[in-house]
Amino acid sequence: MNLIVENISKHINLTPQEQELFLSKTETHHYKAKTILLNAGEVCKNSYFVNSGVLRSFNINDNIVEHVMSFACSGWWISDMYSLISQKPGNLFIEVIEDAEVVLLSKENQEQLYHEIPKLERFFRILTENALVANQQRIMDNLSLSAEDRFEKFCKKHPSLMQKVPQKQIASFIGVTPEFFSKMKARLLKKGN
Repeated sequence: MNLIVENISKHINLTPQEQELFLSKTETHHYKAKTILLNAGEVCKNSYFVNSGVLRSFNINDNIVEHVMSFACSGWWISDMYSLISQKPGNLFIEVIEDAEVVLLSKENQEQLYHEIPKLERFFRILTENALVANQQRIMDNLSLSAEDRFEKFCKKHPSLMQKVPQKQIASFIGVTPEFFSKMKARLLKKGN
């Protein structure tokens, strides 16, 4: 079964005809690492589903420091939710970290699918709710957990990303400098031995 259809079937059941209609509204593309799918300042027109590879969303502040907002690997969705929903220019970049096969679902086609397959609205509501919960948990972790605890939580939650994502991007995601991250990681490895 198609990975994106499997992802949807975790939350709702589509008939074979509905699956076919859904897939007809998507486009699958292959991208090389370092490809930028969305630039800050652009209006986000798509949700991206990762069949293979790894993507990240990030922004760059006024001091030209990158802040990683999220990662997406096989079976995950990623987008600039603010821009996609509001259809206003966003402040996130979406970049391919590892060569990827990505399914694009345009905002326009998603809206059409809501009318043609109303239960898809439930599916995307669940995705949005899950993203909201994850973002709130991340904010709470950043406010209450030490950098070591945030790193350990990241390792437990996303073990496959440890081998695929550059350490400086993991450091950015957990909210520390690459230098602090290296020292912290060395300390944790020493403590583990």
